[in-house]
Amino acid sequence: MPDSPARHLALQGASNFRDLGGYPTIDGRTTRWQHIFRSNHLGQLTTDDIAVVRALGVRSAFDFRGVEERTAGVCVVDEIAVHSLPIEPTVVAALRAELARGTLTAPVALEIMRESYRNYVRHNTHSFRALFGHLLEDRAPLVIHCTAGKDRTGFASALILHALGVGDDVIAEDYLLTNQHYKRDATAATDLPDDVRSAISSVEASYLAAAFDAVAKDYGDLETYLRDGLKLGTAERTALKARYLQA
Repeated sequence: MPDSPARHLALQGASNFRDLGGYPTIDGRTTRWQHIFRSNHLGQLTTDDIAVVRALGVRSAFDFRGVEERTAGVCVVDEIAVHSLPIEPTVVAALRAELARGTLTAPVALEIMRESYRNYVRHNTHSFRALFGHLLEDRAPLVIHCTAGKDRTGFASALILHALGVGDDVIAEDYLLTNQHYKRDATAATDLPDDVRSAISSVEASYLAAAFDAVAKDYGDLETYLRDGLKLGTAERTALKARYLQA
């Protein structure tokens, strides 16, 4: 039996580029390898990195970064069509507000992170809905990313895997792989205390749980959110699985 492709691609200019393939679903199928990738931004890829991405056949990128973030790191792979699904960042501004008040601590930073995930559901469901519209139309392979590829991308990846029927434990494992593969930008938010920067440069199960708590509060359960929030009815779910699952 041939070896599976690599889960994490060790690119020089992207520290969190990962394949969502090879995950088992509860109905006995498996997510297709080399169809959907998740990553941090694609603005610092080296020449060798670009060759790797081209060899994968990636032609579309779905970018959750805000307006200013996008200008700071434009995709360097010319043939990739970038679709902007903006979710403006809020965490660093909230942290700096707490710092100015003299109330910033690591626990406060963790709660700000959790609140940002709740707001993905409360205020940004339209961007995730648009993503699924693209997943049903665009030809894979494709990549989903934000700046770090861990929060907006992490929630989006969890939603995709849920929609495909992957179990909660596997989804949590994929989400937490960021802590193995993401390398913190040493030049970012240097005005914040080190323990706070550490808190926002990793992921915790409680972050993703906060988003799903917001789903439960606003929609009742995840299946209803997929149907009513993301507009994934039975036909759309069937089509999604036909594209991104193998027997």
